[in-house]
Amino acid sequence: MKALLWIVFCAAIAANVSLNFLMEENGLQIALSVVAGVTALASGAGLWMLRREVRA
Repeated sequence: MKALLWIVFCAAIAANVSLNFLMEENGLQIALSVVAGVTALASGAGLWMLRREVRA
């Protein structure tokens, strides 16, 4: 599960960065960037919730 979340997280960040360089600024680019950002935030939150707490 964590491996899948890491893959989705990295892919969403890569997509968000590449969208800024590859497309002209229009409505489609903004919508895809928002979707990639929300995906990155959701997978990052999932990774944070699945972390193991270290007890000293």
